[in-house]
Amino acid sequence: MLKPFSFTGAKKIVFGSGVFDQLTNHLAEMKVTRPMVVMDRMLAQTGFKDKAADVLGRGGHKPVLFDDVDPEPRIELADKGAGLAVKGKCDGVIGIGGGSAMDCAKAIAAIAANKGKAVDYLGLNNIPAPGLPTIMIPTTAGTGSEVTFTAVFIRKDLKKKEGMNSPYLYPDLALLDPQLTLTLPPKPTATTGLDALCHAIESYTSVNASPMSEMMSLEAIQLISENLRTCVHDGSNLAAREKMLLGSLYAGLGLANAGVTAVHSLSYPLGGMYGVAHGLANTVLLPAVMMYNIPGAMEKFAVVAEAMGEIVDDLPLREAAYMAVEAVEALIEDCDVYESLKDFGIKEKDFPRLADVAMTVARPLQNNPRKIAKEDAVEIYKGAY
Repeated sequence: MLKPFSFTGAKKIVFGSGVFDQLTNHLAEMKVTRPMVVMDRMLAQTGFKDKAADVLGRGGHKPVLFDDVDPEPRIELADKGAGLAVKGKCDGVIGIGGGSAMDCAKAIAAIAANKGKAVDYLGLNNIPAPGLPTIMIPTTAGTGSEVTFTAVFIRKDLKKKEGMNSPYLYPDLALLDPQLTLTLPPKPTATTGLDALCHAIESYTSVNASPMSEMMSLEAIQLISENLRTCVHDGSNLAAREKMLLGSLYAGLGLANAGVTAVHSLSYPLGGMYGVAHGLANTVLLPAVMMYNIPGAMEKFAVVAEAMGEIVDDLPLREAAYMAVEAVEALIEDCDVYESLKDFGIKEKDFPRLADVAMTVARPLQNNPRKIAKEDAVEIYKGAY
């Protein structure tokens, strides 16, 4: 028998080449007249802020720009942006960029409307009321933040990552334009795309997966596996970029509804303690966590292998399941991502401390198809070393 399930996401999703030019129409529908635009420094330096200003200017909007977002954002940035939004009398927030910019934008909208400080809203369901209306516009095919209820930040004081998780963080609109991903360089294309694959595999194998989330996650695995190599090595291929962004969207919807698993618990301290970028941390850990998890979800990992193009028809179930790890490792290699934990300057003696922090990231561990103790986490780190 099927267990009861629900399915949620952004209130509205608009997907297609050129839809970014329709931004002001959506603002009018939402009755937003004074938007704040949130983007990271690197994207702003490409001139994209001028493109955004031009599109918004056609609708008579003069946005307040907040472009101080770091690739791994500190929680103080959410407070800084919220203060600027309040001072500028903003009545909506637009997040443009990767997961960092969109996470910041979601948090800024919540803080500006509810007051208080960002730290007040960390954890699950600690945001008391809806925030300002939000539009999320991804420029990478990676995090899926445009359809999730999470905003993750670095706590420098604690040397760890923590997140806000609330249904009030679901965006009012996710606006996905594949044309915005065409200029993304090969390396971030690879790491963000592999991050999306991680979300898809984790949500598909999560103990909280439902028939609807599994459908999204599995389609994401196939789309990403078939198109990421092309996007990395031929970034101007719009057809491949469209399918990658669609795969990232589906992975985000799977993540939002089924949750992620141990990869995220183990990757959080890599970002919090060593500043390793989120997508790269997930990529390095994914094969090792899959190897550990296969005994807990053998049938599902065999399906993952098949979705990634492996021929598993005549293989015993266990061998078919392990083909999923080989497929992931081949995709990582073909995308020229070679880093290991050793490459980040992490020492083996650090593994117990990393494991201690990872074990405090409880929700993904609860979703994991195989129970993990601290000793297991240490062994997984060794496997990714």
